[in-house]
Amino acid sequence: MARLGAFCFPGTGHINPMTALARRLEQRGHKVILFGIADTEARVKAASIEFRLIGAEDYPLGTLQKLDQRLGELNGLATFRFTVERVKNTARMVLRDGPDAVRRANLDAMLIDEADMAGNIAEHLRLPFVSIAFFPPLTKDDHIPPFCFSWTGGRGPISRLRNRLGMRLLSRLASPIYAVVNQQRKAWGLAPLNHSTEALSPIAQIAQLPEALEFTTNKKPANLFYTGPFVDTRQRPPVDFPWHRLDGRPLVYASLGTLQNGSEAIFRTITEACSGQDLQLVLSLGGGLDPSRLGPLPGEPIVVSYAPQLQLLKRAAAVITHAGLNTVLESLAEGVPLVAIPQGNDQPGVAARVAAKDVGIVIPNRKLNVQRLRNAVKSVLEENTYREAARNLQSAMGQIDGLETAANIIEEKLKIRVAHQAA
Repeated sequence: MARLGAFCFPGTGHINPMTALARRLEQRGHKVILFGIADTEARVKAASIEFRLIGAEDYPLGTLQKLDQRLGELNGLATFRFTVERVKNTARMVLRDGPDAVRRANLDAMLIDEADMAGNIAEHLRLPFVSIAFFPPLTKDDHIPPFCFSWTGGRGPISRLRNRLGMRLLSRLASPIYAVVNQQRKAWGLAPLNHSTEALSPIAQIAQLPEALEFTTNKKPANLFYTGPFVDTRQRPPVDFPWHRLDGRPLVYASLGTLQNGSEAIFRTITEACSGQDLQLVLSLGGGLDPSRLGPLPGEPIVVSYAPQLQLLKRAAAVITHAGLNTVLESLAEGVPLVAIPQGNDQPGVAARVAAKDVGIVIPNRKLNVQRLRNAVKSVLEENTYREAARNLQSAMGQIDGLETAANIIEEKLKIRVAHQAA
């Protein structure tokens, strides 16, 4: 049995897949400890994973809600800048509090979210670690745009030049994070980091993005492994839902996730675009707004604060999404086509992959209006191209158990394989 420590960004789209992976590793006989701030404790413990608190002074209970509320009000470059500032502050805390917490846990190795800077702690303490990507993986491959841009992949010289320039821009925008990181690395006697990929594990980089959804490249690093969705249905909390209100019309499920969900205007645009069509809309607000605030809406959609997403996707004919990777993967796992309205951070990059694979239609936030969204929803419902492409992705993803594959790689690369029988 190995004792593994995990660090991840404190958002639902990171905690859910990380705890799912932790549960799979524990089913194999290992012990996983997740380090985090107070606001994540209940969710980690609900997944039956041991939790160790860090950042108690910087991030008292309730801080995360305030940060997420502000993030939900932003989009585009403003979202990325806010996220950079947030990651910078978190990195300072993690690098300060993390080493002592890790020492006390007596770990054998670590699992580090690519959005977290704790890989530096592993290097400082000379612990092996594996990098986990809960967004399109960080890479220096110039055939693939940086994860936060809406560009398509390309092999031509112009596309590759654009991608290299994008990487430089991304590095410049993220420089406040690496200034904090490199200051601590210098104090620890470690060489400075000059590129985001230098913070990744040299042992293995595991992406839950399926290779079937990635841009084509012939330069994949030998230690980069594409897997599939990290979903454990048993760890999702039960959610009340008015199932009796579903009336048999084609179901369109709409959600902007649990972080960037504060835009009342987008929710109203979605309801107006879907009204008058032969469909039934379920609108999940993700905790960003109180349903009563929206008042009566055209088409009488079912509006809830939270929805049982996995169950609804099994009934859905189409999904309107912010292009968060988890929602996209969970939709495609059911063969459901998408309309993506990316808001910021990694979502434009995920949406670009949706468009490239013809599994949906992408509407940039700046171009969103009722008629354009109405046409997109009508297209993904009525044109077979999108559903067939989504079902092809579903078939490809169905051949890979993401959690099992990731656990196998972790055991092999960290040399911690033990006798086990996966549940």
